[in-house]
Formats: sequence, C-alpha cells, structure tokens
Amino acid sequence: MTITNQDELDGLKDIGRVVANTMHAMSKAMEPGMTTRELDEIGRELLYREGAVSAPEATYDFPGATCISVNEEIAHGIPGDRSLKEGDMVNIDVSASKNDYFADTGATFRMGHTSPSLDRLCRDGKRAMQIGIAQVSHNKPLAGIGNAIGRFASSRGYTLIRNLASHGVGRALHEFPEEVATWPTRGDKRRMHKGMVLTVEPFLSRGGIWAAAGEDEWTLYSEPPAPVVQYEHTVVVTDRRPIIVTLPSQL
Repeated sequence: MTITNQDELDGLKDIGRVVANTMHAMSKAMEPGMTTRELDEIGRELLYREGAVSAPEATYDFPGATCISVNEEIAHGIPGDRSLKEGDMVNIDVSASKNDYFADTGATFRMGHTSPSLDRLCRDGKRAMQIGIAQVSHNKPLAGIGNAIGRFASSRGYTLIRNLASHGVGRALHEFPEEVATWPTRGDKRRMHKGMVLTVEPFLSRGGIWAAAGEDEWTLYSEPPAPVVQYEHTVVVTDRRPIIVTLPSQL
C-alpha cells in the first residue's frame, strides 16, 4: 500500500494501535500453566471488541486468531494445549484488519527469569529491528534494511533467519513489496518511496539460518536448531523518519 492522504494514514494507525494493544495485553496476561489456546482467546476477544478481524485466519485459514510460538517454535505457532511455564520464550505475532486496513506486529517475550544470554538475545533482537527501521526513508534502497541489520548481527556474533522476510502491508496482509530481506543481499535495486507501507521484522538467532516447517505444516523451527527472537513493526515511509503505526496507545 502507498499512503496518499490523511484518511488512509488514520485508518492504518487505527488498526496499528489495535494489533499493538492486543499483543501487549496478551504478553501481560501470560502466566505459568496457561495454554497457548487460552492466550489466543484473549487476543481474539480484544480484536473482536475493537471491530478487527484476525488477518491470518481470514487470509490463510490459519487455525488461530494469533500466532504464538514457544521456545523451539520460531514463527507461526498454532495456539493449542501447550502450557506456558517459567523461563519460556514466547513470540506473539498479531496481524489484523479493520475497515479494510491491515497492520502486523510481533515480539518475543520472556516468562519470568531466563538466562543472561537469552536476555541479551532479546535486547539485541529489538535493537536489530530498530536499526532496520532507521534505514526506512524515501528513495533509500530496500536492501539497505537487511544490510544494516546484517552488519549489526555479524558484529555481535549472531545469525539471521534468511527465509522469513519483511513485506508490504496495508490493504492486505502480504502485498507489494512482497519480500524485503532482513539479511544482507545483493542485486535488489528496488527503492522505497514516500507513503509505502511495510513491516520490518528481523529474526535474530544464535546459530539459526533457515526456518523449516514442522509436521503441522504451519509451525516453523530453526535449522540448525538454535534460539531465535523476532520483533516487528509496521511502518510508513516518509521523507524523514518513518511513521511507526504499531505502537500501543499508552505510549
């Protein structure tokens, strides 16, 4: 999507606020013993109250309102009977539509105490996203996002999952530009333009390179096996700093 007027920006900001508030409310509701299905139902109810529709359910018939991935699951985890426990790493990815506008956000949360190395991975995962967002500006190369994230990851001894990319969003969950690498690439000559809407969502890892599907054909796992975190915002390209639309209303 390309934003062309204030009404469109307002519509995108509205659904951006909804998905951000939903994700953060879900993170605060997590407690040991809760199943991921129960956590997903909290998200479903929050979206429903706001008049929003789960994008993965509506677009891809995903078996859940939100994607909840725990520990070895790195993306697209199906809500179910798995119980959360102290020390878990839980990725919550919320995407939804309202009034024909779509927004997408995600983050990895820690259940209680985790190891210092995982704490550091989470901090650096969020920083990797911020570094990518800092590259978003009119007429700058799309490849600059992944190249900047790649320099940061390499300097800290991390790897990046190389088949889970950022993407265009706004009038659909996935749209032009269909794939935006969050790892270093060559040969991508595309440039950003004012009003373009896209996600920035690197998957930072301590050794993982690829995402592979499990038996349920939805849940993705790291290959080789390694801890992975993901942080994601939906942003709008401007002449200067991008507009982040997936910020919770209390910020």
